[in-house]
Amino acid sequence: MKKIVLLGLVVASTAATPALAINRYNALSYTCPQAQALILRERAVILRYPAERVRNMTLYDRFVADRDACDIGFYAYRTYIPTKGDQSCPVYICRPSSDFDHHRIIIP
Repeated sequence: MKKIVLLGLVVASTAATPALAINRYNALSYTCPQAQALILRERAVILRYPAERVRNMTLYDRFVADRDACDIGFYAYRTYIPTKGDQSCPVYICRPSSDFDHHRIIIP
């Protein structure tokens, strides 16, 4: 009986927690300021954008608001993506600290 009650509590607590889903968007649907605001509002998003070097190839990456959205051992690294009307919109991705190469890091 105790096992059934314990199992019921586990199922109930799992159903009550919100899903930790990350939203996906098309970067070319947003202007640079809109894309940056979207990332800041949601803290982390996956953006889809066209590759520069390979024609008709779509890339996906996780973009973050700041280093607090990165896992331990990672830092926020500035990169650029194409958006509507701007081919080099500055945004941040998470990179391992072992890749530290003196690029800009966000320090709150």
